[in-house]
Amino acid sequence: MNLQELTQLLGQEQDITTKLKKLRGRNKISEETEKLTALYDIEKHDIYDTVKRPDRIVMKEDDEGNMVYDRKELVNRIALPFQKLIVKRAVSFVFGNPVILQCETETDQEEQVLEAVKRILHENKSNGFDRRIARELFKTTQVAECWFPVAKSESHEDYGFPTQFKIRVTSFNTSDGNKLYPLFDETGDMIAFSREFTIEDDEDKKKTYFETYTAEEKRTWIQDGNVWTEQPAVPNTIGKIPIVYASQEQVEWEDVQSKIDRLEKLLSNFAETNDYHASPKIFVEGNITGWAKKGEQGAIIQGEPGTKAYYLSWDQAPESVRLEIETLLRFIFSFTQTPDISFDSVKGLREISGEALKMLFLDAHLKVQDKREIFDDYLQRRISILKAFVGTMNLALKPVASKLLIEPEIQPFIINDQKAMIERLTMANGNKAIVSQKTSIALSGLVDDVDAELKQIQAEEKERAANDTFETAF
Repeated sequence: MNLQELTQLLGQEQDITTKLKKLRGRNKISEETEKLTALYDIEKHDIYDTVKRPDRIVMKEDDEGNMVYDRKELVNRIALPFQKLIVKRAVSFVFGNPVILQCETETDQEEQVLEAVKRILHENKSNGFDRRIARELFKTTQVAECWFPVAKSESHEDYGFPTQFKIRVTSFNTSDGNKLYPLFDETGDMIAFSREFTIEDDEDKKKTYFETYTAEEKRTWIQDGNVWTEQPAVPNTIGKIPIVYASQEQVEWEDVQSKIDRLEKLLSNFAETNDYHASPKIFVEGNITGWAKKGEQGAIIQGEPGTKAYYLSWDQAPESVRLEIETLLRFIFSFTQTPDISFDSVKGLREISGEALKMLFLDAHLKVQDKREIFDDYLQRRISILKAFVGTMNLALKPVASKLLIEPEIQPFIINDQKAMIERLTMANGNKAIVSQKTSIALSGLVDDVDAELKQIQAEEKERAANDTFETAF
C-alpha cells in the first residue's frame, strides 16, 4: 500500500471491519514465535508440562495379586531461566552505558535545539527507557514507542523557551497485550502505524480499541460487543508519525531453545537418578537370622556362617552426562554470543589489562554491532520526532531543528582499565602530565571543595620545601 491508497482508505465510507483488516496488513506474529516468547516465563517451560513429562504412577499388589493404583509421586522438574539471562546480558551490553548524542552546533539556536532534545530525553529517563525497549524487543521480536505532548496549566522554560507543553513517551509492548501493525509503502517507509488492545472496565466489560497514527492525524475505532464505532480524528501537529518501531526476526534464544530443553531434561533425569541412589541399600549374600531394632545404637545384623552384607554404592556416575552438560552450556553461551561472567567463571581471573578485557568481551561487542543495525535507525527516528516537537513548540527554531544533524551513538558496555589508558596517554604525551593537578583532584571524587584541597596541598608542599632548605643549611 502506498500513501495515496492509504489516504483513500481512511477517507472512504466503508465497512470498518474491512478497513481495519487492510490497516493490519500482513504483520502477524507466527504461532511459533508466540510459543517461544512465552518461554521467557520459566513456569511455561516444557519441563513443567505434565503431559510431556508426567508424574510417576506407583502401583501396588492387592489381596488378590492384582496390580492396582497406589499413589502418584512427583518427578523432578529443573527449569533454567536461560531465556532471561540471554536477554539480560544482551540488554546490558547494548545499553549498559548511556547513548551519546553527537552534534556540532555552530549557532546559539542550534545549541538551543540540542539542549531541548537532551532535556526531553532526561525528563523521560531515556537511559532506563532504552533498556526496557531493548528487553521487550529481544524477548518478543517487536516493540514501539509513542511520543506525545501533555498540556500543563502553567507555562515553563525547562526546554530553554516558554511553552505550556511537556513531551512524554510511552512504550507499546506486545507482552502487555498490544498488537502492533506498522504499514510500509513500496520503498520501505512507514506510512501508518496501528495498535490494537483490549481494556476491561470496572464492570468486567471488555472494549477493543484500534488506533492508527499517520503524519496528519490519529484515528481511533472502538469495538463494543460486535459493533465498531469511529471516533473523531485528532490532528497530528508535528507532521510526522510520532511512533518509533523496531522488529527482529526471532527471539534472542530461538537458536538454542532445543539445547535448553535438552539441558533441563538431562538435569531433571539426573536428579531422579540421584534420588534413587541417595537412599542406602543393603545387599546380602546368605541368610539373615536377626535384624537390629529400629533406633538401636551399635546395631548388629546376625546371619548364618558365610553371610555377607554391604551397602550398594554408585561407583560409576556417568562421565558422559557431565560432558554433555558442559557441552550444552558452552553451546548456549557461544551460539547466543552471551559471555559467561558468573562468579565461578571469573573468580580465577587475576588483574588483567584493558585490552585483555576487550578480547574477553569481543563476541558480546560483535553482537552489539549486529544490534546497531536495528537501534541506529531506531534512535535516529526518535531524535527526528523530538526535533519536530521542539520546532512545533518554538516556531522560531523550526527551520534550525529540521536541519540540525544530531546523531545518537551507542556505547557498548566495557570495564574500563583507566590505569592502562593513563599510561598510554602519558607515553604519547612524552611522559608529561596529561591533566592538571586540580583536574586530577576533581576526578578522584574524594573531596567536595576542589579549590580548598588544592590550596592545602600547595601549602603543605611549600612548608615541606622550607623544611628541606632549613635542614640543608645545617
